[in-house]
Amino acid sequence: MLSRISAILRKTPARYLYHRVKALRGGSSQSDEARILVDLSRACPKTFVEFGFHPTEYNCIGLTEFTGLLIDGDSDTTKLARAVLPERIKVRNQFLTLDNLDSVARFHAELGVLSIDVDGNDYWFLEYLLATRPHVISVEYNASLLVAPLTVPYDPHFDRHQKHPSGWYHGASLPALVRLCSKYDYKLVAVAAAGANAFFVRRDSAMQALDPVAAYRENLLRNQWSRTTARDQWERISGLPFVEV
Repeated sequence: MLSRISAILRKTPARYLYHRVKALRGGSSQSDEARILVDLSRACPKTFVEFGFHPTEYNCIGLTEFTGLLIDGDSDTTKLARAVLPERIKVRNQFLTLDNLDSVARFHAELGVLSIDVDGNDYWFLEYLLATRPHVISVEYNASLLVAPLTVPYDPHFDRHQKHPSGWYHGASLPALVRLCSKYDYKLVAVAAAGANAFFVRRDSAMQALDPVAAYRENLLRNQWSRTTARDQWERISGLPFVEV
């Protein structure tokens, strides 16, 4: 095992060395996403699917008794993940489109947690997978879109940095995701402290539903590294194509 990890690390960028060191300390999510998912998934089936992840920084990392599937389009990410993650977690190197989501939908007979963070077709992937009836949903919203019910048009080759140099043109707003989930009888119950990730459960849950405009938070990490606000970000990308939902 050690020789396998060493061979991978020699071929990976410095950021993955950071994640290897972080793995020795247990890893985490970006903000409080892991804690929120642990709280929301106590009574659900112990299965998860997450796409868009880092080997030691992903939303489902706190679900230590769950079996899961992690998917990412970056081969270095998935190679390192296979080296450091337990066998109960399967890792797949795959660039997802609506044409190949069937295998994701069929991976678990019953899905406890679905987590989506691909910085692109998030809305369209969620729309497709809601039919699998996951018990808990975590999905990234794009705080740069403010509170209008908007998503980017579907593009099977979506790359946010090719779409706009800022990288801020992707995904969907929080109200857009709430509208989508409500059509399938899900309600918004939490938003991560740093913004960006929203959490949904089935409507028959006893948890109180949140109003998306009141619950909206700017993406604090994006604001910090770019030294801008969500309003600044919106002004940069507002002229690009959007779908109102």
